[in-house]
Amino acid sequence: MIVNRLQELLQDDENLQFVGWEKGETPFDRTPKTFTAETLGNLCYDSFCGSNLSKYLLSQKTDKKTVVLLKPCDSYSFNQLCTERRLNRDAYHVIGVGCKGKIDGEKIRKTGIKGILSVREEGETLKIETLYGTTEIPRKDVLLDKCLACKGKEHKCADEVLGESEDTCVGDKYETVAKLEAMTPDERFAFWREELSKCIRCNACRNACPACSCIKCVFDNPNSGVQNKAAADDFEENLFHIIRAYHVAGRCTDCGECSRVCPQGIPLHLLNRKIIRDVNEFYGDYQAGDAIGQRHPLTDFTFEDSEPNAERKGGGK
Repeated sequence: MIVNRLQELLQDDENLQFVGWEKGETPFDRTPKTFTAETLGNLCYDSFCGSNLSKYLLSQKTDKKTVVLLKPCDSYSFNQLCTERRLNRDAYHVIGVGCKGKIDGEKIRKTGIKGILSVREEGETLKIETLYGTTEIPRKDVLLDKCLACKGKEHKCADEVLGESEDTCVGDKYETVAKLEAMTPDERFAFWREELSKCIRCNACRNACPACSCIKCVFDNPNSGVQNKAAADDFEENLFHIIRAYHVAGRCTDCGECSRVCPQGIPLHLLNRKIIRDVNEFYGDYQAGDAIGQRHPLTDFTFEDSEPNAERKGGGK
């Protein structure tokens, strides 16, 4: 259905380019890709297309009109990048694609299934063909963690929508944040030291994050003292991730890409989600990327803004 629609668009403008996903080397590997009329047949959209294409658009330097496929959660990041004038809304034809939650290949592996040859969906069941036979598992058990904190099925930016979406949020997305807040400072420090000590400074989180869109990053500056690929000490590990979390404060759409791409499984999104929770508590509910052009609370001012040591939430003195 999607490829047919894209071919229809080509009849009106043969110079269009398309941004979507293509199949990778494994049964559940999907990679962002720019397609032309000649390569459009390689485009793929299925339950393994979990990556957020908004950040990928920043690397596409072209004068061609671009048709981009965005899931509901991706549209928040697209809006935010347009707000920050990193993307020009008029340069894109946005097709909102239906999403019912994306599948995490790592979770499939962690079930202990080996020798995977292919994965196919039959309703709410995944049928996995392996070297040793066929195995079935419930689809809901292997959804990406970011899908379990889904922001809803509405596309916040789309010129047209193809397919239906579902809200796959399960429970309170701030539950883990609340558990961290309930810890003593020493317990919380120990938690993050254990997690951040796994960091190998591959920069996958930075490279996938739509809010990390600086042309030159401070961590690439040889005079910063933290340019080296692997952290030299504990301080560098803390510095990198904490500075990055503060840098995207008020701009993070909670897309979950940082945690999704981390090869070490560090729950980096919890740093951002803690800040999002604080912004909502002190300044009122706010969702980054909800609309193009909105100002986030940390770059705006009202007389009702919270002040340090204020007696009441949301009110200054």
